[in-house]
Parts: sequence; structure tokens; C-alpha cells
Amino acid sequence: MKPLLGYGGLLAISLLLPLLAPAYQSQLAFLWVMVVLALTWDLLGGQMGYNSFGNIVFFGVGMYACAIVQRDAGLAYFPGLFIGMACGAAIAVAAAALLGAGILGLRGHYFAIATLGLGVAAGELASGWEFVGAGGGMVPPLFPGAVGGRERFFYYLCFAIAAITFPVLRWLYRGRFGLALNAIRDDEDKAEAMGLHTTRYKATAWCISALFLGLAGGAVGNLTGFIDPREVAFAGSTYGVWMVLMAILGGKGTLWGPVLGAVIFHLTKELFWTYLLGWQRVALGLLIVVIVIFFPLGILGWARQKWPERFGQRVEAA
Repeated sequence: MKPLLGYGGLLAISLLLPLLAPAYQSQLAFLWVMVVLALTWDLLGGQMGYNSFGNIVFFGVGMYACAIVQRDAGLAYFPGLFIGMACGAAIAVAAAALLGAGILGLRGHYFAIATLGLGVAAGELASGWEFVGAGGGMVPPLFPGAVGGRERFFYYLCFAIAAITFPVLRWLYRGRFGLALNAIRDDEDKAEAMGLHTTRYKATAWCISALFLGLAGGAVGNLTGFIDPREVAFAGSTYGVWMVLMAILGGKGTLWGPVLGAVIFHLTKELFWTYLLGWQRVALGLLIVVIVIFFPLGILGWARQKWPERFGQRVEAA
């Protein structure tokens, strides 16, 4: 009963936030995007133990695919947006399936380097392909309404994506799928010896991550009003770096850790960008260093160690 009340309270607050803080609707919309980014990275890096630096590619695919549909399909704004987001998610999943067939057989540092290479290649492709604007990027169609209505619409759209992503992943983690991912993370060879089809589970996780990233990318491209080709590559993408940092900050390999990390990271980042302009990246970098040193398991991991009884862990008597 208590979890249901907690989720209900969180839902009510989330729905009321645009009314309570109308001046910060865009920042709050980005908060939900950050939650999706952290959760989707943790699906691979935390639950499965495969540190991927190429997830940003699927986010970029969602951005570009949605904008292309809106530009070329001849649809009104809202049908074009929703159909574009659906196409972006579908193309992202197809790209994940195709790319995964080539790199999911790699492990450890080899997998990480391969995914980093994907991000670099995608950034170069987006910067040189005239069909998607090349280095000049793309500008999605203008929202047909007032600025306040636009911000509120995208807040609820981004919240809806996060509100779908979280319970879907929660359901997956609590079943056979989650156990399989954890078995791969703990000892993939042993999992295979026990009859687990590890490649199938890895490919499924990769595609699920791409699905939600594709949806989020389509929304963010319209929220920002501009698609920068640098955002497709991990090395040049703030989103690509942030999704990794947020999951680690909150505590990777947990359900709530990436959410907590996204909230703390985004709010801190906004404060730094407001009050430490010019030094904001230095301050953010120093904060990350401090957290990694003093909270190597993430904030949630640290809390579990400090108060194990509050997290349902048995405390052995001395």
C-alpha cells in the first residue's frame, strides 16, 4: 500500500509542477529527459554490466528521424510530431538491432571502445550529410501556439515518456529478464554454461534502450528547436556524457539510482549555469570528482551501506 501511495504522490506532484513553477517548465521538461537518459544507459551499463558510450546515437536518430518526418511528410504539426517520434523510435530500434549484431559479441573494454567508435562515426555522418543539414543542423517546425503553451506541452510530453520508461523497466527488472541481465553482469560465461542465451538478452536490452532514447530524441529536438549534429557523437555531446555520469552518480545497477542521479545532476547543473556562469563546467567537474571519490557506489549505494536496514537488508549482529 505504501509504495502505491508514494507513486501516487509523485505522480500528483509531477502533474502539478508546471502550475506551481510555470517559469521553469522548460528546465523541468529537461529533467524528465535526463531521467530517461540515465535509466536507458543503466539498462546496459548497470543492470547488464556493459558500459556503452554509443547510446547517444539512438537519441540522435530519434531527433533527426522525427524532424525529417515533420519536414517532408506534409503533416500538420501535432500529427507530424507524434508520427515522427514513432518513426524515430522504430528506426532507432532497427539501427540497434543492426549494429548490435556486429558488436554485442564483444565484451569489456572492447565493447566500450566499439560503442565509442559508433558515436564518433555517427557524429561525422550527421555533420557531412546534406539531407539532414550537415554541419548546419536541422530546425524542426515551429510550435503552433504561445510560448507558455509550448513549454507546458513539452513538459507533459517528456514526463509521459519518463512515466512510461520507468514502470516498463521496473517490470522487466523484477522478472526473468532482469535476472538474466544480472547473471550476464556477474559472470557471462557461467550464465551461458547454465543455458542462458546471453546474446538474445543483450540484443533485447540494447533495442529497449534504443526505443526509449528514440522517443526522447524526437521530443528534445522539438523542445530545443534546433538539432546540432555534434549531439549525436559521444565526444561532442553533453547528453552522451551526462547519461553516463547521472547513472553512476545515483548508483548504477539500481532502479532508483539513475533517477536520483538525474534529479541531483540536473538541478545542480542548472544552479551552476545560473550562479557560476563562466565557471560552471569547472564547478560541475569538481563536484563529479568529489562524488566519485567519496561515493564510489553512487549516492544510493552509499545510503544502502550506511543504513542497510532501511533498504530491507539484514544486519548481522557482531
